[in-house]
Amino acid sequence: VQLVESGGGLVQPGGSLRLSCTASGRIFSIYSMGWYRQGPGNQRELLALAPTGGTPKYEDSAKGRFTISRDNAKNTVYLQMNNLKSEDTAKYVCYCKASMVIDGITEVPNDYWGQGTQVTVSS
Repeated sequence: VQLVESGGGLVQPGGSLRLSCTASGRIFSIYSMGWYRQGPGNQRELLALAPTGGTPKYEDSAKGRFTISRDNAKNTVYLQMNNLKSEDTAKYVCYCKASMVIDGITEVPNDYWGQGTQVTVSS
């Protein structure tokens, strides 16, 4: 599964960005998609998860300002980020739990990660 993110960039404090991530490959089924972020220390922090057919879940750092959504037909997950703050500056990484079909065999679900898209909040 390949994950390609887009939508990052430079934004002023209080501004908004919408990140997108599309999964591609020989996907049999996607079970969950979500977003993490990596700060300067490279520690990965969960922001939000959107299980297929389930209720999105947010970590405290994302509640109230970030909204996760999915377009299942496009294998795409979005993260709408509002009222951005300088502390939101990080690399935002897309996550997907999916199973693939390889040589006609459906594999067990695995975790997949994108390369990340940089978000910088600065005046």
